[in-house]
Amino acid sequence: MSAEPPAFLAAAGHPVRWRLLRELARGDLAVHELTTLLGQPQNLVSYHLGKLRKAEVVSVRRSSADGRDTYYSLDLARCADLLSGTGNSLHPALRLGPPTIGDAVTGRVLFLCTGNSARSQMAEFLLRQRTAGAVETFSAGSRPKPIHPHAVAVMAARGIDLGGARSKHLDEFADDRFDHVITLCDRVKEICPRFPGHSRPVHWSLPDPSEDPAGRPAFERLADELTERIGHLLHTLAARVNKETS
Repeated sequence: MSAEPPAFLAAAGHPVRWRLLRELARGDLAVHELTTLLGQPQNLVSYHLGKLRKAEVVSVRRSSADGRDTYYSLDLARCADLLSGTGNSLHPALRLGPPTIGDAVTGRVLFLCTGNSARSQMAEFLLRQRTAGAVETFSAGSRPKPIHPHAVAVMAARGIDLGGARSKHLDEFADDRFDHVITLCDRVKEICPRFPGHSRPVHWSLPDPSEDPAGRPAFERLADELTERIGHLLHTLAARVNKETS
């Protein structure tokens, strides 16, 4: 057995890197946001982000709102694999199993993007399907436009009918309360209004598939990423319910 610490411990063991992981576990963030949250200089934050990228637990994507900025994302699935291996490397009894979600998952979630034509619509219907409607899901955009036919086709292939969906302006929900407000594009994040009871929306930095020359495959990749992220969101929703009922 190797005497070297497991990869996750090496990546997360530094206090700054652990704080970065904690912040990115909530949602995608730009460097200037991370420096503010951690109260650390940008060169130090960038150095530790580089270490996390080398460990392949964090990825980076150029902002579609401001090309000078970048968003960092945490790969929760890889973190889960590394954590499982970390326990197993110490003793087989400590190997982690897949997390389970109870039936009591409820809440209200609003997904936002610019056009409300693909990303937010797909997220809304995927979450509704995963929770059988137990979670009230909504979507809207800052500049609504017709739902993209590739979004309809990709969802149909996954057993989800977008036929009854309509594009909506985010102003329709200005007075509503939600447990989670999630922005799915960098542009709408910059102008996202404050909703009652919410000071900081969660951000998922996802490229607009309609701008990808690949066409439908870009929508397939989006659906895959949304499915993974929504799977993680379910655990957040379940944890909130458990906290309220404990």
